[in-house]
Amino acid sequence: MPSRPDRILAAALLALAITACSADDGAAVDPSAAAGDPPTTIGPDAPKPAAPAPAPAEPTATGDARFDGYGPARFGMSADAVRAAWNGGDLGEPGDAPAGGPDGSDACFHLSPVGQPDQAYFAMMFEGGRFVRYSVANDGMAAPGGGRRGMDEAGLEALYGPVTDRSPHKYVDGEYLRVADPSGSDAVLLFETDADDVVTEWRVGLPPQVDYVEGCS
Repeated sequence: MPSRPDRILAAALLALAITACSADDGAAVDPSAAAGDPPTTIGPDAPKPAAPAPAPAEPTATGDARFDGYGPARFGMSADAVRAAWNGGDLGEPGDAPAGGPDGSDACFHLSPVGQPDQAYFAMMFEGGRFVRYSVANDGMAAPGGGRRGMDEAGLEALYGPVTDRSPHKYVDGEYLRVADPSGSDAVLLFETDADDVVTEWRVGLPPQVDYVEGCS
């Protein structure tokens, strides 16, 4: 029969073995955690960090620029018809509109996709109840034929040939450069340039609205 000291030593060794087994159960614990701080779980059972939220897409008009309209919107369509056909989201409420209903009246107003930085980014003009023009003041959208804001006059003429239909800009030392529809329609592509002959914005529309320089006037 073991002596009393031997029995005490055996019991102590058994207790140490049980403690070691308990520490091995479950996920590992970060040994560098400070005393008193909650342990950090590491290994395959550790919680995964949340994925970053995707950046919101820059709002843009949907479709392609043409001499007869933009995307599903064709010149001559009513505002209700454009709203029903538009696949770029909510077009919001009319801007630049005088009092009175926007459809079926002579009022001039603009519609733009909701969420744009400002209305000038992309705007569709209606007058007399019909879609008559769209204007662009951003670098991402290309005009029919490839012209863009930021191009100089030499770049435009490389795309469209010599631009002979021009007139002085009303507000800056620049010009209005008019490009006729090659198919022969009445529609016009008009570029506005600054004193450095660089395009600041462009629009496509029917006369006389395409030549309005102050929104609806």
